[in-house]
Amino acid sequence: MTKDDVIDHFRVEPGYWFVPKLYGFGATPVTWQGWALTLGCVALVMLEVRLVPALAAKIVIALALTAAFITIAVRKTQGGWRWQWGVGK
Repeated sequence: MTKDDVIDHFRVEPGYWFVPKLYGFGATPVTWQGWALTLGCVALVMLEVRLVPALAAKIVIALALTAAFITIAVRKTQGGWRWQWGVGK
């Protein structure tokens, strides 16, 4: 794997906000929209944990926010989510 392979991996076509992780399962944000979605989701979960008094409600809301984030991230990931063993593997 060369430096250029890694750089090319993190380039996305218009309309995509994430690329698959280099190693493992999941995605990495590579545009401002992807970073905004990621940071916004983290901020919302932190706020709801602090502001919602009932434990059961905290869990349900956190799971709903996480599910919404993952759904959007999967749809906005160029190449989809799959297990990765580096670039081009």
